[in-house]
Amino acid sequence: MRRPAVVAAVVLVAAGCAAPASRPADSPSPSSAPGLRVVARIPLPGGNSRFDYASLDPGRGLLFVAHLGASQIVEINIHTGRVVRTIPGLAQVHGVLVIPALHRVYATATGANTVVRIDEDAGRVLGKTATGVYPDGLAYDPANGTIWTTNESGGSATIIDAATGAPRGTVRLGGEAGNVAYDLPSGRMLVDVQGRNQLAVIDPATRTVIRRVPLPGCSEDHGLALDSAARLAFIACDINSALLTVDMNTWRVTGTAVVGVEPDVVAFDGHAGRLYVAAESGSVTVLQLRGSRLHVIYSGYLGDDAHVVAVDPATGRSYFPVLSASSGHPAVLVCAIN
Repeated sequence: MRRPAVVAAVVLVAAGCAAPASRPADSPSPSSAPGLRVVARIPLPGGNSRFDYASLDPGRGLLFVAHLGASQIVEINIHTGRVVRTIPGLAQVHGVLVIPALHRVYATATGANTVVRIDEDAGRVLGKTATGVYPDGLAYDPANGTIWTTNESGGSATIIDAATGAPRGTVRLGGEAGNVAYDLPSGRMLVDVQGRNQLAVIDPATRTVIRRVPLPGCSEDHGLALDSAARLAFIACDINSALLTVDMNTWRVTGTAVVGVEPDVVAFDGHAGRLYVAAESGSVTVLQLRGSRLHVIYSGYLGDDAHVVAVDPATGRSYFPVLSASSGHPAVLVCAIN
């Protein structure tokens, strides 16, 4: 465990989320109210190299951010606005997932093709498990006590025991893999098969794909989030900048929205019924669920590398790690809806 030097406390700001002076020509212009505004900036250690996924333990107020370019995870206390520690030695870390009930954090060390298990309390690495090629997304299956990771270029999903890290199987997807999510009511795993523009539905008991859902209007489905209660899946299409809604009862696409160029991470706030889509272009789109339909309520440029988002359902605040956001250094932008 390596602790960074003392990090400055959270700095309150009044600027809107379109904080940079300019934005790329291909990004959408900010829409009218309601809007997304920056309420704080949390300075981060390390240089301006790429960040990847983030995961929040809302009960403890701990945000875990994968700093891919530094091969480390940054742990942040969102209540104090300070960095708690950095967890180094995670080769090209992409995915990160905290499971509060287990007091564990899981990370995909893509440079080593492994899933790493970490003690949430101490920040200590507990063990590593081999995966397929280019592990990326992560999801937890509480019914079977397993962690699933999607191996993007490997075209598969690796399953490990959440407690011990022991391998529990592999599912071949038949194409390049995107993200993965667990649907509690059905007990199924859902995986983007971005190489085939499909959503795969997997039975964890048999570790087989039991349904392949075609995604018309989608080119390279990568981002994935669920509203299991409403039986809806939200899928971000990387190449054509579309956001699809899929009805998990009929397995049909019921809605399409335009989002920022190259959408990546998708996060759903089930309490407020809001979906956040963070794009590689630096644009953020916020959509409100009304009935079974999503409506765009905000679209604007946030900042360089703003392709990652985590949401706290207790407060409705959203967290975006970005580059050159605090005196030329990286920071987490804390945003709220007006």
